[in-house]
Amino acid sequence: MSPPPATAKDGALVGANQMTLYTFDKDTAGSGKSVCNGPCATNWPPLMAAADAKPASADWSLITRDDGARQWAYKGRPLYFWVKDQKPGDRSGDGVNKVWHTATP
Repeated sequence: MSPPPATAKDGALVGANQMTLYTFDKDTAGSGKSVCNGPCATNWPPLMAAADAKPASADWSLITRDDGARQWAYKGRPLYFWVKDQKPGDRSGDGVNKVWHTATP
């Protein structure tokens, strides 16, 4: 079992780097896929998982991205960082294009 890839802080999920994580409305929860690839993933870097990562609880799962890399998902929703967040606690990605939202525990 791997430790959870993110923790709750101030009502949001944050990565090991303490940066805010986001979900994307165009991803279908539980589909095992991310539709944010290419230029989208440049602006919204996925929360990547090691090749040998194993979810520690039922809330966490792994999806395989189009390029074969693995990404963490919480409650079936793939998680991403936002390139414009500068420091821990920033949430400037919340509400972008009305399809990006702060991930919550």
